[in-house]
Amino acid sequence: MSAMRTVVVGASSGLGRCVGIDLGSRGERVALLARRHDRLAEAAKEAGPDALAITCDVTDEDSCRAAIEQAADGLGGIDALVYTTGIGPLAPVEKTDADLWRRVMDTNVIGAALVTNAALPHLTASAGTAVYLSTVGASLTPAWPGFAGYHVSKAALEKLVEAYRVEHPSVGFTRFVVRDCGGGDGDSRTEFNNGWDMTYAAEVVPLWGERGYLTGDLLDVSEFLRTLDAVLRCGGTIPEVTVTPRAGRPHGPQK
Repeated sequence: MSAMRTVVVGASSGLGRCVGIDLGSRGERVALLARRHDRLAEAAKEAGPDALAITCDVTDEDSCRAAIEQAADGLGGIDALVYTTGIGPLAPVEKTDADLWRRVMDTNVIGAALVTNAALPHLTASAGTAVYLSTVGASLTPAWPGFAGYHVSKAALEKLVEAYRVEHPSVGFTRFVVRDCGGGDGDSRTEFNNGWDMTYAAEVVPLWGERGYLTGDLLDVSEFLRTLDAVLRCGGTIPEVTVTPRAGRPHGPQK
């Protein structure tokens, strides 16, 4: 079986970096995309000698087109797209101003559309798969206090995935919901809470636990990666999947 040619967007840190390194280290052909090229270059070294590090700003349409074309040229086509880019500012809904709304939607939703539009001809040619990371607060739980921007944008992303699936049925568009996963070690650990107001976080995070939105455990990243690999290899037959930690299960790699 030939190596899968995968573009991972948001690969400079967190789960995106975990995905790119995991695929590359197992012999798949990967292009790692993100804004921070220095971080991408380090990730590409871990992913293997053939991994590509390509600068991409998902809020810029020209950057998305150029990055995807560079990836397609370097990989010889695209079999899979994984969109992991996302920001989750923590703020009361009434203090989420116009600039913050635009930044969240530009990154979490519009960026996904721009990258997908650029990749669509290549994914159509390969009858490939496109996976978009989402969260339980978008559709599986009520919105969490302080997380309006994030959850509204992810709900929009999920509807966007559905729209692509309806209009382009030859591509396997998949909603991939991840619950309570901190990523890997070092630069592969999530930077999701960078920039949060910790005083406000101390007010709302306990509410998430009281209302049962948090499981109290973290999903081991190896379990996330195994599930994602299955989705990428299923030929587009899995339209949505949710991975969540099992409460009370020991941490660390599971056999």
